[in-house]
Amino acid sequence: MKEYTVSPSPHMRGSVTTPRIMLHVIIATVPAMIASAVFFGWRALTLIGFCAVTAMVWERLCCLIMKRPDSTDDLSALVTGVLLAFNLPVSLPLWIAAIGTFVSIVIVKMLFGGLGQNFANPAIVGRIVLTLSFTGYMTSWTVPKGLDAVTTATPLVSGTASYTDLFLGRCGGCLGETSALALLIGGAYLVITGVITLHAPVSFIVTVYMFSAIVGEDPIYQMLSGGLMLGAIFMATDYVTTPITSKGRVVFGIGCGVITCVIRFWCNAPEGVSYSILLMNIVTPYIDMFTRKRAFGGIRRKDKEALQ
Repeated sequence: MKEYTVSPSPHMRGSVTTPRIMLHVIIATVPAMIASAVFFGWRALTLIGFCAVTAMVWERLCCLIMKRPDSTDDLSALVTGVLLAFNLPVSLPLWIAAIGTFVSIVIVKMLFGGLGQNFANPAIVGRIVLTLSFTGYMTSWTVPKGLDAVTTATPLVSGTASYTDLFLGRCGGCLGETSALALLIGGAYLVITGVITLHAPVSFIVTVYMFSAIVGEDPIYQMLSGGLMLGAIFMATDYVTTPITSKGRVVFGIGCGVITCVIRFWCNAPEGVSYSILLMNIVTPYIDMFTRKRAFGGIRRKDKEALQ
């Protein structure tokens, strides 16, 4: 007797899977990893590897304790660990980085139900928690100088770096945010492979450029410095915490750009990318609600009321 497997829709399955998408993201981060190793030394790769491994360990432990199937094979925890490391200074002690991955994976992701249930980008929240809890460590920036490393302010604070240094990454900052070139290469790869669209990143970056020009700030400097490129390309394109419609992604990017500039120019904080993405993550469900497309054959509410 032939057996039939009954499962809920959709019944058509494609080749796009979560592990495949996450693998593309990891590949896209390789240029920034190489740049961090070139400018900050092998300690950068050690920190990135440590964050990636501890993120996987935290998720595996959560699955065991919560008696859930092992979800580490979808590679999402690995991506979270790498992206969190990109938001950390190279001199950060490893035990603090472990706290960051714990917050990102256990508190923000697994306690809310796992992948697809988290309300905010785990790596973003991990960075914010570490910044508020270990401000001294998180604001101790290192920039290469010959064979030695010196502690300095970020270009966004000092305003002394050249456009070339900002574009290539020869300046102080977090591991993955200094080289705009490396981030753009990774972003181009994600667009070519169809993992992300340009709606959120372009609207985010263009908004910062236009806002900066309107208020009299150097728009190119604001665009290349800080974590703007990292946030726009790798954080503001997260499938779970950003809008699902194209129009919604544009609104999301514009909101991130405006909040980033407000924090940078008028708040007591040099950087606003992380906070802007977190705030827009919170309002993503409302953006989806107001920008969702009408179902085929459906009628608008006002038309329905008119028919009644």
